[in-house]
Amino acid sequence: MLVKNKIVKKTLIIGASPNPSRYAYLAANMLKSKGYEIVNVGIKRGEVAGVEIEEPGNIHSDIHTVTLYIGPHLQQQYVDYILKTKPKRVVFNPGTENATFEDLLKKNGIETIEACTLVLLSTGQY
Repeated sequence: MLVKNKIVKKTLIIGASPNPSRYAYLAANMLKSKGYEIVNVGIKRGEVAGVEIEEPGNIHSDIHTVTLYIGPHLQQQYVDYILKTKPKRVVFNPGTENATFEDLLKKNGIETIEACTLVLLSTGQY
């Protein structure tokens, strides 16, 4: 998909929540407002930014970026799911940093960055 002559990075949000006070909620809405396609994945039911929250399992083959909003203690259950999705990169938002998982992703050819999705979007670096 092209937006203003650039390729849009379809983003899978892990830890999506319909709670407006959660950063994942804010990121989903900011991504949509900037023209990005999103996939919401989480344990909460509902929708965010007009997109239903789904359980992990449906492998999306067109994901550019996975952005994490779950802590390291919950990430293990998503490792296979993320690897099967084969994203180009995974964003470890503040509080989600996990050196072991980052090393595994890098060994599988997936870029990892420790950054805040909201800041990246706000500064045009996404």
